[in-house]
Amino acid sequence: MATLNVDLGSRSYPIIVGADLLGDRALLSPYLAGDEVVVVSNDRVAPLYLDRVTTSLKDRRLSCQILPDGEQHKTVGTLQLVFDTLLDNHCSRDTTLIALGGGVIGDLAGFAAACYQRGIAFIQLPTTLLAQVDSAVGGKTAVNHPQGKNMIGAFHQPVCVVSDTRTLVTLEPRQLSAGLAEVIKCALICDEPFFSWLEDNIEKALAYDEEVLEYIIIESCRHKAQMVARDEKEVGERALLNLGHTFGHAIEVATGYGSWLHGEAVSAGMVMAATMSQKMGWLDKAQCDRIRQLLTRARLPIDPPVAMRPADYLRHMKVDKKVSGGRVRLILLEAIGRARLVSDYPDALLHEVLSGFSD
Repeated sequence: MATLNVDLGSRSYPIIVGADLLGDRALLSPYLAGDEVVVVSNDRVAPLYLDRVTTSLKDRRLSCQILPDGEQHKTVGTLQLVFDTLLDNHCSRDTTLIALGGGVIGDLAGFAAACYQRGIAFIQLPTTLLAQVDSAVGGKTAVNHPQGKNMIGAFHQPVCVVSDTRTLVTLEPRQLSAGLAEVIKCALICDEPFFSWLEDNIEKALAYDEEVLEYIIIESCRHKAQMVARDEKEVGERALLNLGHTFGHAIEVATGYGSWLHGEAVSAGMVMAATMSQKMGWLDKAQCDRIRQLLTRARLPIDPPVAMRPADYLRHMKVDKKVSGGRVRLILLEAIGRARLVSDYPDALLHEVLSGFSD
């Protein structure tokens, strides 16, 4: 078992990574605010792991809310179901909400915790690679809107994150690959040696090698924890973690939430960002080829939907949290392992890149 820390002063919290942690009663107890606990999960994860979690909490007043699985359910309407459970059970401010599932459950339950009685404690128990390496850490919570992804939300840090690596054995290969997109993103923005290590070990990760996956989770969380500690509210450096996301979110919205997995859309978005970076004169062809090859080996898409036109991208990209003064800011790469936030790119160059990915 490994433990990292997100250093936020009085709101600091641990990220605990290891095998067979979900049923560890002693692990969760120090982070429960009171006797009342509400577990939020979905109808795919609950049959696999809910009993293990609830058994470890049998000395508490326990309620559960099982939500439908899928990005298309990450809505205000689904959020209302969580509020209904909290209110029906007369939950007070010393209630702890536990998110058991992937990124959708973590984001949605975290937002419910941020809002209910103006904020209650919550614990992240991520069960997908994408959630374990990225979305469960950092306190970004939200639901989607038909016009934009994660546009309705709040910063609300968990009191702890417990990543049980054994949950990954039940993860579908497509979901595993989607998680690897966020891992590759992390390496691209700040750690070239980690990128090279991934080039040497990506097949082991795809084969569910437990040691490789645990190392991937720890390294990704280490980088993210450091960035969150330096820039909790994403006013500067933390925005770099959105490499590929401005393009990727446009793909998700345009194609309908759930058609493309988040990691798949981010993968195509990173290739678009790399292409833009090359046209800006920063990345060379060899670096772009390395990025494409690693994503392809990770069984991820490297081309966005050919039916999307530049106008489709721009319409959705303008509904983005990085828009400032009406201008879309992009995360681009100066090199593998070094990213920057850019707003002074030529508009014609962006249109050229978008046109190059259209049919």
